[in-house]
Amino acid sequence: MPQENLTQAKFPPKERRKGQRRRTVRRKEDRTREEAKNTKTLKLQSLLDLGRLIGLDLQIDEMLLKISQKACEVMEADRCTLFLHDPKTDELWSTVALGMAGEVIRIPSSAGLAGDCFQTGKTINLEDVYTDNRFNKDVDIYTGYRTKSVLCVPLYSREGSRLGIIQLLNKKNGIFTEEDETFLQTFGNNAAVFIEMAQLQKARIDALEQWRKELEQLNKAKSKALDHLSHELRTPLAVVQGNIRLLKRKVLSQTPPLIREEVFKSLEKNLNRLSDIQQETDQIIRTYQEIESGHRVKELDVHRSVSIKTIELYPFTECLLKDVVNRAHDRDLQIELDGKRDLTLHVDPNILEESFIGLLKNAIENTPDEGMIRVILEQKAQWVQFKVMDFGVGITKENQRHLFNGLFHTQETELYTSKKPYDFGAGGKGLDLLRIKAYGQRFGFDISEGTQRCIYLPTDRDLCPGRISSCPHCRTREDCLKSGGSTFCLSFSS
Repeated sequence: MPQENLTQAKFPPKERRKGQRRRTVRRKEDRTREEAKNTKTLKLQSLLDLGRLIGLDLQIDEMLLKISQKACEVMEADRCTLFLHDPKTDELWSTVALGMAGEVIRIPSSAGLAGDCFQTGKTINLEDVYTDNRFNKDVDIYTGYRTKSVLCVPLYSREGSRLGIIQLLNKKNGIFTEEDETFLQTFGNNAAVFIEMAQLQKARIDALEQWRKELEQLNKAKSKALDHLSHELRTPLAVVQGNIRLLKRKVLSQTPPLIREEVFKSLEKNLNRLSDIQQETDQIIRTYQEIESGHRVKELDVHRSVSIKTIELYPFTECLLKDVVNRAHDRDLQIELDGKRDLTLHVDPNILEESFIGLLKNAIENTPDEGMIRVILEQKAQWVQFKVMDFGVGITKENQRHLFNGLFHTQETELYTSKKPYDFGAGGKGLDLLRIKAYGQRFGFDISEGTQRCIYLPTDRDLCPGRISSCPHCRTREDCLKSGGSTFCLSFSS
């Protein structure tokens, strides 16, 4: 007899129906338990996903959006609003109201369900909001949206103060349960940590921005004052120079002269120095103002025309080095040129020459006699680089921040050993580096530097004797070459 017939013979029809019902109930219970398990797993996973979604991006608006989207997804809600408290206005505000086109919302901190939740710190779970007097029906009328169920929980900071609330509207399947309340509180606690961090970060950024604006205003005031001073110096200097020339001719025409000619030479020398400073200061100020304003520098010299040419870099640099060595013929320095010989640049040769010579002059004036300077030409990725490495005194960390600012000396002015270009410690006003920076902004190349202050000269007031063999610290030339130096690099897009 078939097995089916044996079973039917063994169990009467009524018993068979009961067995089938029990099996159906068990399958439904198994599915329910499996769905509950999956839901719980999904919710727990969402807590882990929260940190991954937010990551290190502490932009408050984007963070609130991600938190709201995740809450809607996990809780199967139709909409989510995350309100934060503004202590300055005592309002609850949000830029995140999913389904509200991202409109900014501001309400009194005690208004409606959200306000009551925030003020009391109690969870609100309503199956039908229209049965609660705290619900503002005008919101639905205004938006055209029909609110049914709502779940609202407060958000707390790590110190226990309330940050705001998170509010879910209209659960898609059924109503919000006590389990939903517990989970949303846990979810909110995790989210509040990120929100508080973002608020602190935003406060710091806002403070820095305020300080930046104030500093910018101070810089403008400083620039205007210096600009005014530079222009005011021009006329009296010219008048004094003219009067000294007249006085010189009149005095020297007398026999015997009342004042020696050497006195006039000293006066003229120092007046010419002041005049040069005034002109260069004026140029620095105009250049710096344009750099600070964020615009590309148009012209440092209005009479200069720009002519872009293809330049073979090695022979061009070789020629410049001969000229520089000739200008610094009194110096006892070893200057080497090394690198690739087939590099080319498309740039104005006058701009390139002035930039190269500016860096070479800077290196020579900071390297003691018997020292060495290396010029290196190389290509790194898409960049053609011109490097000037000196093994001189280097620059202190404090001074490195001001190298490209103009009107800046790397040592105390009274300690300069000379005012003659290319002499060791000749000094300067920072115009060369500022001009190169300005050229870079206009013509699209970068200038960078790396430096190590001589270990035997830690401060600006520690003097180098200007010749390695006269140094009380270095026994050999190699000792000096290892003690400090600077590298300036110009990088051109190839």
